[in-house]
Amino acid sequence: QVQLVESGGGLVQAGGSLRLSCAATGRTVWGYAMGWFRQAPGKEREFVAAVSWSGGSTVYADSVKGRFTISRDNAKNTVYLQMSSLKPEDTAVYYCAADTGAYPARRSQSYDYWGQGTQVTVSS
Repeated sequence: QVQLVESGGGLVQAGGSLRLSCAATGRTVWGYAMGWFRQAPGKEREFVAAVSWSGGSTVYADSVKGRFTISRDNAKNTVYLQMSSLKPEDTAVYYCAADTGAYPARRSQSYDYWGQGTQVTVSS
């Protein structure tokens, strides 16, 4: 089993930056694609970004492309989401997820393990 724990969320002003981390425990996520999703109040969970098992391939939602960067450190069993130029509409609970497939997927149904989420609030 894989347990995922997100951290790094908080309150930031519009235009600011945050870096989210997702630490995997229980077993290594080497070989797994990893993704970030978010859910704003009253809205469905949406895809943000995903990275392949090696870190060599990434995909992003159009709404965050050019502002967010996903990366991973397999030696630390950790995935990151660097968020810059934050906007109030980025406010949401951000979830980390692991997909036992090797390549990044946009569909939440592709992911097998989920973290509990971390709150990101961007004030205007």
